[in-house]
Amino acid sequence: MSYSVKEVFYSLQGEGFHSGRPAIFCRMSKCNLWTGREEDRATAICQFCDTDFIGTDGQNGGKFADAEALCQHLLQMWPTDTDEHPFVVMTGGEPLLQVDKLLIDQLHKHRFEIAIETNGTKSAPDNIDWICMSPKANAPLILESGHELKLVYPQPDLMPEKVAGLDYDYFYLQPMDDKDPLVTKQNIKQAVAYCLAHPQWKLSLQTHKLLGID
Repeated sequence: MSYSVKEVFYSLQGEGFHSGRPAIFCRMSKCNLWTGREEDRATAICQFCDTDFIGTDGQNGGKFADAEALCQHLLQMWPTDTDEHPFVVMTGGEPLLQVDKLLIDQLHKHRFEIAIETNGTKSAPDNIDWICMSPKANAPLILESGHELKLVYPQPDLMPEKVAGLDYDYFYLQPMDDKDPLVTKQNIKQAVAYCLAHPQWKLSLQTHKLLGID
């Protein structure tokens, strides 16, 4: 199987459980909840995405003929003077449209620790080291177990209590970012209040945006 990748970069994880951890980010092309085109946003299932996942023309993006070719490309991003195993975050778009058992097995052969960020509408191959699932309102939820559930908040049609009983180890609320700073500020205030009232949930902030890094 070939793989279409929008971009690959090395940075710090900005969100959720692994916030602050150095990681290779591999952004796979395509999503099943939005085309990525602005003219389609109003009719998309997920309308608040702030990510460009169209095509393969981002930094270090491209088409890779097989799993080994993609692994070798990713390995170039990891520091060479460390004993730490490379940590890769497969993201998108929706990575589970492409990430398969062949890629997972090949990454493990190269000693990668593998995390994935998914909308939960597709089943996941076995042996992914860390599954972070971010459910979306009005989308079918298939992936009901994993490590981290990260809910963008607020989504009026998907409030936290609807997913609080799923089989995940950690639950995060991430305030929805908005073009209007006042709306973003209000979303943060509401998320903080919800976490304080429901201690099962922790607050996740997009710290990479606060730091001005990718």
